[in-house]
Amino acid sequence: MQDNTDHNRLAAQMAERQREEYVAVAVAQTAAFEKRARGDAPRKPKRAQPATPSIVRTAPAASVAQQEQPSMSHGSNVISLLQPAVSSSAFLKAGVLGFQGGGKTLTSALALIGLYKHTLELGLHDGSKPVAMFDTEKGSDWLIPIFKKAGVPFVVAKRQAFVDLLKVMDEAEKSAFGLLIDSVTHPWRELVESYLRKKERSYLAMDDWGYLKGEHGWKQFTDRFVNSKVHIVMAGRAGHEYENYVEDGRKKMEKVGTKMKTEGETGYEPDLLILMEQVEDLRSGKVVHRATIQKDRSTLLDGQTFDLASYDIQGKALSVDMMVRQTFAAIQPHVQCLALGQPHIGVNTTGDSQHILKTEKRDWTPVQRDICIDEIQTLLALHYPSQSADDKKAKLKAVLKHFDAVWTEIEKVMPLPDLRAGYDSLHLELEGKPSKYGSAIKQDATAAAAVLDDALPDFAAAAG
Repeated sequence: MQDNTDHNRLAAQMAERQREEYVAVAVAQTAAFEKRARGDAPRKPKRAQPATPSIVRTAPAASVAQQEQPSMSHGSNVISLLQPAVSSSAFLKAGVLGFQGGGKTLTSALALIGLYKHTLELGLHDGSKPVAMFDTEKGSDWLIPIFKKAGVPFVVAKRQAFVDLLKVMDEAEKSAFGLLIDSVTHPWRELVESYLRKKERSYLAMDDWGYLKGEHGWKQFTDRFVNSKVHIVMAGRAGHEYENYVEDGRKKMEKVGTKMKTEGETGYEPDLLILMEQVEDLRSGKVVHRATIQKDRSTLLDGQTFDLASYDIQGKALSVDMMVRQTFAAIQPHVQCLALGQPHIGVNTTGDSQHILKTEKRDWTPVQRDICIDEIQTLLALHYPSQSADDKKAKLKAVLKHFDAVWTEIEKVMPLPDLRAGYDSLHLELEGKPSKYGSAIKQDATAAAAVLDDALPDFAAAAG
């Protein structure tokens, strides 16, 4: 009798161990499956079968350990991102903004002509490359006489499309001395309008800005602006910048500054940023164009103002050479800080940090839903394969029984846990065994029951 009892106890223990092993394996498989689905682990490739038997030699333990650890001796295999600092900004990257009549187009052109002549005197080029212009406002027509009198070759592309701006920037880097973009406001607007036409919408949603500003949008311009090996001056329309504040319990708005009318962060890219304004002397009636240095990375010109005249005190028009000299003199301290003639090294924009970012549940849950819905459809098709009335009716009954919902609700809005629970119940009925989600669902239910026990207390048992 004792032998039978011991035998039964051992058999029960063995069965319990087998159940635990089965659950552990199932849970591990489910975890691995979910890990693959959210992209954290690739599928294991099928093991290739060797054509002929081969002898495999086992390496000594020490050798294996050495192979797994990278060599770190004297830092020979370590690439340091930090290098000795050298000046590597070899090209002028400037921005000029202003309201109508402020003189932004003329000032931009005169600055490039002055830089052209300055570098020619230094022997840094032979004068064969022209100054190019991306013209969105036909302002180039009025600059032709100025470039002719200055003796500087001048080429133009009259376009407004963002894609054309990118092409002109690439072409200018290869064949031009410098590039004048006037105005940079238009390509940004055209990019936004093209995006709306592509989406067949008349408004922008919050999510759209990430695309428009990102690597497939405006970032293509800013990367070129910073890194291209060509002098660039971009002119843009100015707009007022406002901030909200509260006074006497009321919300009010005040003007706090000016910014370029283009993508909001473009003003951060230039090394030199100039605000052009038209200033009139009310006594004399004379008008001058005032340049205010809003930003200078060299700090030599920060906050300074320069009045750029077109006429002398007798009212006689200044020569082109004189206007070039006074304009270039205003920015020359900044230019002298450039590494003219040296290799230009901008900012590496090819880096990617995806490998350090973990996929969030909210990112892979939609994929998991699609997978589970596909599994439901496949299981129904295997057991009710025909288009007969009986099979169609049986499918509808199965869906209602195990999901308590019509198919549109299942496909569009049903949460992933409910989809998996329904699939597991359907799988158990049709296949006679739990699905691959079964053990995880059971484990979750057990854990939830352990955390929350909402059963009524057994007063009768307590009283006894």
